[in-house]
Amino acid sequence: MNEDKFNLELRKFLKKVGISSQREIEKAIRSAIEQGRLSGDETVSVSATLELPELGTRETITGTIALE
Repeated sequence: MNEDKFNLELRKFLKKVGISSQREIEKAIRSAIEQGRLSGDETVSVSATLELPELGTRETITGTIALE
């Protein structure tokens, strides 16, 4: 395995995940506030699932996001 190439590809993927995830979370939170489902001072639960289907790996990462 080419460690340098692997590291570069992994970093590119993680950057894409981070940017896409942030956009989706921001969109969902703003929409919920506009619709009155959130007031904007809550803490919301969040989870992300990482899968490597060819390797049979599935990992769920959970956390919370404080809005105030």
